Amino acid sequence: MGKSLEEVHQSVATQNKKSVFKKILAFFGPAYLISVGYMDPGNWATDIAGGSQFGYSLLWVLLMSNMMALLLQSLSARLGIVTQRDLAQASRETYSPFINYILYFLAEIAIAACDLAEVLGMAIGINLLFGISLIEGVLITVLDTFLLLFLINKGIRKMEAFIIALVTVIGISFIFEMIFAQPEMDKVVLGLIPSMPTDTALYIAIGIIGATVMPHNLYLHSSLVQTRNFDRTKVGIKQALKYNFIDSAIALNLAFFVNAAILILAAATFFKSGMHEVAEIQDAHRFLQPLLGTQWAPVLFAVALIAAGQSSTVTGTLAGQIVMEGYLNLRIQPWVRRIITRLIAIVPAVIVISIFGEEVTGELLIFSQVVLSLQLGFAIIPLIHFVSDKQKMNGFHIGKATQIVSWIIATIIVSLNAKLVFDEIKGWLEASENPIVLWLTVVPLAFGFLILLLYIVFKPFITKTRNAFQNHSPHNLKLHFSKAASYAKKNIAVSVDFSSADEIALNSAFELGGKEANYTLIHVVETVGAMVYGEHIDDHETLVDEKLLKEYQQILSEKGFKVAVQLGFGKPDKIIPKIVNEIQFDVLVMGTHGHTGFKDLIFGTTVDKLRHKISIPLLIVKNSD
Repeated sequence: MGKSLEEVHQSVATQNKKSVFKKILAFFGPAYLISVGYMDPGNWATDIAGGSQFGYSLLWVLLMSNMMALLLQSLSARLGIVTQRDLAQASRETYSPFINYILYFLAEIAIAACDLAEVLGMAIGINLLFGISLIEGVLITVLDTFLLLFLINKGIRKMEAFIIALVTVIGISFIFEMIFAQPEMDKVVLGLIPSMPTDTALYIAIGIIGATVMPHNLYLHSSLVQTRNFDRTKVGIKQALKYNFIDSAIALNLAFFVNAAILILAAATFFKSGMHEVAEIQDAHRFLQPLLGTQWAPVLFAVALIAAGQSSTVTGTLAGQIVMEGYLNLRIQPWVRRIITRLIAIVPAVIVISIFGEEVTGELLIFSQVVLSLQLGFAIIPLIHFVSDKQKMNGFHIGKATQIVSWIIATIIVSLNAKLVFDEIKGWLEASENPIVLWLTVVPLAFGFLILLLYIVFKPFITKTRNAFQNHSPHNLKLHFSKAASYAKKNIAVSVDFSSADEIALNSAFELGGKEANYTLIHVVETVGAMVYGEHIDDHETLVDEKLLKEYQQILSEKGFKVAVQLGFGKPDKIIPKIVNEIQFDVLVMGTHGHTGFKDLIFGTTVDKLRHKISIPLLIVKNSD
């Protein structure tokens, strides 16, 4: 199992910091990338609608939602810190392949839906600020894919600084909006006291809560916390958990401020003026100047919207990478992953806007939130199960009180989102001219999701869980070797990567040397930590790879072969030649997956770089898979 966000995994040092402040600062960052998901354009519409219709009275809903989000994000961070797994990897190692494929499919759709809302929000902001059409604005958002690639190559700290700068822009914009709007502070305080004016207010409250916790944030947070390199002792893990909780508390409270500011702005302008029907982002922008008497109000509103969309798309695309690699264990070139993730969101937006016009953006935003609602339970429930498991969490599992509160929050969020989905499907059935199609497609699909959700909820309670997260090696160490034929080579090196290519490579090596030769199995750990710390790295992947290498050695020794092992650290095209050139081998045998041309661009290539750096024959064995 590869490392989550491998390019930046454990790339931020937190050790050897002289002061407590510097140590805390070293952990700060991941939660700010998470916080943008709580102030993305998908949340703006519900905040505007709540403020314009009911004034300040629903502020308490935002506060309650923020507290729910803080708990769930802290659980996500705990999973990543303790197990060194992101949520997608943990799911892959827990559920059957069939269930995992469904969970991956749902997660990918949810991230695309979330990305759709963010792309639309940014495009609307560009449209409002510069007058550029929505289609062109959507296409412009493709460029931030390359911005993300540039930022992550500069290191996670640079990316965090960029996101924090955008969050600062949003915050400053709304500070000025508050100054312009001059809200009634006594009513703001009263709004923090729970109340529900009407049944319509309940529906808006459901929308606010439903748009709060984004499933992609749970995948993302469990991965981003792994960018910190800290002492893996119990004391070190406890310290990491504490500092990440502080990070989450500060960042999510900033997100609460932004959401509250949007609702307060709508209350102080539209509700106060009797304009209770303002719900669209474009309408809110259009009415701000005449109501507040300054041209800067709509400008700052659009700037904040662009910043929210830009920051959210960056983190959403990162989440797409995490989900693909975690569930499928599929490693492809970073730029390809990000282009795919972005196109999944942009193509539907361009098609729908081209066919139905720019006025459908509001419906598209609502549709994206419904899709998100469908997937939310499939992220929250496994997360609670994982962090409650004493064995999987190595003693860092959550206590009974936290478990109870977590399940209450999960029940509230899933129930409210289920109601939102039910109401939406009911509306489609009533409005459809041919409802039989929906009864044969959408309704069975919804029931299928419900059954899957119930399976995920109750399976751990009725089935004994595994003792720990297991490594899913493609071959499961069940190798089948052909009989040796010739015995010309006496000292043979074989490169192994714990994939299906190993079997044919080893068979080919045995045909060259038989049982008389000496074999050395070479495997290279490719994590960022391995590149930085070399043989001194002590992370989970190194331990797993070392264990697998020794199991290979044991299996082959039992079959009568003389086998030694060599574990390298860094880039294979550099480390393998170094090992080979230091030892007197007769030949190096490597297995490949047989991809060339365009696939080399996607998956990368080691053989071409390596063969020019060694002075012995290289036997390349093509895997037919």
